[in-house]
Formats: sequence, structure tokens, C-alpha cells
Amino acid sequence: MDTARSELPENIRTALDGNPGVMTMQLARDLGVPEAEVIRGLPSGRAVELDLGRWEDLFDRLASFGTVDAIVTNGAVTLEAVGQFGGFSTTGDFFNVQTNSLDMHIRYRNLGAAFAVEKPSHMSHVNTLSIQFYDMAGAAALKVFLNFGGKAPADLAARFAALREEFRKDRAATG
Repeated sequence: MDTARSELPENIRTALDGNPGVMTMQLARDLGVPEAEVIRGLPSGRAVELDLGRWEDLFDRLASFGTVDAIVTNGAVTLEAVGQFGGFSTTGDFFNVQTNSLDMHIRYRNLGAAFAVEKPSHMSHVNTLSIQFYDMAGAAALKVFLNFGGKAPADLAARFAALREEFRKDRAATG
């Protein structure tokens, strides 16, 4: 393991100590690593890697959360949309999400990792709960915020925790 890689967890902790709500995309850029590595390095309990082999079931579960904030990003643009998941179909390389509020075509074979993330918002510092998908290179593909730091249903934290445990990547190895 090279020195920069071995120092990554400490560098992430130091950055978060100074600014717990820092945007993980910005922190990844500052550290010169893929954003997925920053997510993996969040303090214990803040990020749980999910079983990407169950991606379709995971998207199906997202529909049960009602209206969410979906953030899609690439190297040049970030698009924020508010809507509900559903209307699923698969056509070729695309997993389609088509409701009255979301029209998304996900190249599911390009997904490399998924995480359940709990961290303070970079804007309000109120705790956010999200499911985040990354591509094979570790760049953010889709972030689904179940709350965006505002008022949330009373049972949201419990439902998020249940999803996190059900889809936990290491669950099969330990369960």
C-alpha cells in the first residue's frame, strides 16, 4: 500500500473534524481520490456499503420512500430532481425509472458500488440519509436523498436503518 493510500483514512477524519458537512465530492477532489473512496473512509456507521448484486431490489425499495431528492452528476453537470421512484423496466443496457416526476435511464452495468450514507448536510448541517451509487471508477453516478436536511417522517430513520441492514454488503458473509 502506498503512503498516500495508507494516510487516506486519517486525512478524511481530519477533514471531517474541521467540517463534518463537507461535500464528499469536494473532499475527494482535494484528496485526489475517487469519491467512493471517501465514502468508504467515512467514520464508522456513517457509510455502509450495500450489496450491488441486489441493485434492482434496492431501486424497488427506494420507491417505498415516496418523494426523494435525486442528484445525478457527471464531469460537467449536476442535476437535482425531486420525485418518486417507480415505473421500472429494463431495455437493453438501461434500467428505466419512469414516473410523473422522474424519467431516468440508468446504465446499471456501469454501477460499481452503492452505499447507505448518513452525514450532515453541507448546507444546513442537519443529518441527511441517502443511498448513493458510484460508477466503476468510483465517481458519483446517482445520490438519492431520503431527506435533504429538512423535516422528515418520524419513521424515516428506522426505515433507513432497516434498508441499510437488509442490503449490507457483508451481510451474506456474516449472516
